[in-house]
Amino acid sequence: MESQAGEIMSALSASLERMEARMEAASAIFERAAALLEERESAMSGEVRKIVAAVETSREQELQKKLDAAEQQIAELQAQRETRTELKPEAPAASQRRTVPAATAQFLAKQGIASLESLEAGALDAALTGLSLEQRLAVKAQLLRAGVVG
Repeated sequence: MESQAGEIMSALSASLERMEARMEAASAIFERAAALLEERESAMSGEVRKIVAAVETSREQELQKKLDAAEQQIAELQAQRETRTELKPEAPAASQRRTVPAATAQFLAKQGIASLESLEAGALDAALTGLSLEQRLAVKAQLLRAGVVG
């Protein structure tokens, strides 16, 4: 008899657990339905539009503050640059770094021009006499891009 009562109790317990799970699922469905109905109601009443407008206004204010801060920083950096320029004028073009392609530098070295610092137009023309017109123009264009000749 006791075993039969135990079986009945376990069957009832399992049944109650299944019923509890179904009730929880039904509760979750009801909660989602209620949330959807609330959204639909607020959309019909126009309250959402007012909230969206308020959010957009605050976002515009935030962006305006960021823009003002960026403009102020730009102005400060420009002022710093101007004071540096006034205190320390820019170096003349002769002291700036010059970079020419390796092939051009090797060709000029073979022609006796070791330093680009004291390159004169006459010496350059004399060094380039053995080249075709296109090659001379290419070498001069490279030297011009590098800032060696003016």
